[in-house]
Amino acid sequence: MLGAVLQLPVTSASVFVLVRPHYPENVGAVARAMKTMGLTQLVLVKPGRLAQPDHELARKMAVKSTDVLGAARCVDSLAEALADCTWAFSTTARRGVSGVVSPRRAAALTAGAALRGERIGFVFGNEKTGLAREDLALCREALRIPMAADQPSINLAQAAQIMAYELFVVGLEQRAADKAAALEASQKGDPHEEECSAGGE
Repeated sequence: MLGAVLQLPVTSASVFVLVRPHYPENVGAVARAMKTMGLTQLVLVKPGRLAQPDHELARKMAVKSTDVLGAARCVDSLAEALADCTWAFSTTARRGVSGVVSPRRAAALTAGAALRGERIGFVFGNEKTGLAREDLALCREALRIPMAADQPSINLAQAAQIMAYELFVVGLEQRAADKAAALEASQKGDPHEEECSAGGE
């Protein structure tokens, strides 16, 4: 059973998918990254022999997030993982790929999609080989985390943390805007009611 987290439309609509993860530590760390930002839906596609949710090292890294780890689904294909998603983002470390958006832009697009009742997948590839062409073909959009140094890529759990953070922040901003709008509407009151009150004396 999943523990209590702050529920926001954008985080509730987001699904993190790890394709062929190799290290159990990364699987556990991703679960922790998700839980800290209010995400709970994790799917593993053909995880390696050691990269299982019940592995000791995965559980060790999933500090206070073993509920997310334990609820993770293991499936045989990316198509199956994305079956309940309206569309998905692939993640890439490759430079020069056209049409790639930043995590912040991806979060904004997901926030809008969540309000329309859509579910969005975020697909992360294997730590060494990334995503295969057939995996990329199943994703409508692609995102890349900008890097200042000429590194080959960002660690899987770090990438998940960055994306989860951006989703959480845009969700908080959305909630604050909704509260402000509701407060403004309540302060304006009902003009008809005011007229009745004024005329009753």
